[in-house]
Amino acid sequence: MNSFDTAVQVFLTQHAFQSATINHVIRVIAGQASFKGFVLVPVLWWMWFGRSERTGWKREMIIATVASGLASLAAGRLLAASLPFRERPLYDPDLHLNFPSVGLQDAIVRTWSSFPSDHAMLWTAIATGIFLINRRVGTLALLYTAVFICLPRVYLGLHYPTDVLAGMALGMVSTYLATRDAVRVRFAAPILRRMQMFPAPGYTFAFLLSFELITQFDDLLLFVHAGLKVL
Repeated sequence: MNSFDTAVQVFLTQHAFQSATINHVIRVIAGQASFKGFVLVPVLWWMWFGRSERTGWKREMIIATVASGLASLAAGRLLAASLPFRERPLYDPDLHLNFPSVGLQDAIVRTWSSFPSDHAMLWTAIATGIFLINRRVGTLALLYTAVFICLPRVYLGLHYPTDVLAGMALGMVSTYLATRDAVRVRFAAPILRRMQMFPAPGYTFAFLLSFELITQFDDLLLFVHAGLKVL
């Protein structure tokens, strides 16, 4: 652990909240999808159906944002698997730090590398897309992502600060590139046309994709993990 990570983790574990009630609230926030995607994804739906003079552009941006979020989630898992394994602070006895993470320890998460934070990559990518569409709402979305999604994961020892900062940076870059005109028009515009031509299957798929995005495909990952254990 570098000096920056050390300073932040020591401060949070020794000088931050000492209240059992506050710690419980933070654990709930970190552990429930309601405080992650169930806040940010509905904002995208609200923007999609909101009245605007640039409806086509806005919907292309939303499609590009969702695509960026999916790419960020996949990239986060790929990087975690390909880079040298980094033990999560919560499970590293050499740190000698006490994290208020009772009830959050997960055998599957324990086998995943800490770097980078896929939560930070995914939801920062989504919040960045909201920001590029609407600066005022997007600023709130980015603040919400930092305070209610990223910070609790550091506080509870699920990630080092650098895991989260790297994830946020990668998420921002991913969405910025995906929403550029040269990129967005090539893949988002055709998808939008197909949705307009076939709204019933298009919106059904969008609903299912939103659900999986909110849960970060946890049910599918558990299914795959269980299948691998059987094999």
